[in-house]
Amino acid sequence: MKLSELIQLADGTLLNPSADIDREIKGCCGADLMSDVLAATQPEAVLLTGLCNPQVVRTAQMADISAIVLVRGKHPPKTTIQLAEQEGIPLIVSPLGMFELCGRLYQAGLTSLELPVSSSAPCSTET
Repeated sequence: MKLSELIQLADGTLLNPSADIDREIKGCCGADLMSDVLAATQPEAVLLTGLCNPQVVRTAQMADISAIVLVRGKHPPKTTIQLAEQEGIPLIVSPLGMFELCGRLYQAGLTSLELPVSSSAPCSTET
């Protein structure tokens, strides 16, 4: 699927128009914890997230993310848009919630590019 098709399925708006929307999309992941993105996302995934600060772009850059989709209609600050533009990472806003958007993309044939997190990784400090 091309990124332009994903934008249509997401009812999305591209915030940095110079980004390449003809690139091929291999799959997706959904996360609001950037540590999960770094630990469990395969390269070239599209990241669906509710976070819209510049750190999401920095994390996407380190994790080799193909594009970022901000869910629930969240609009990022100018610094986030400028950083995405500078790094060449398409930044898209969708009015849909993460659950619905994941379902739409899965039904359209996109696969998950999330890996299981090691069973030795603690989820909390409680015993």
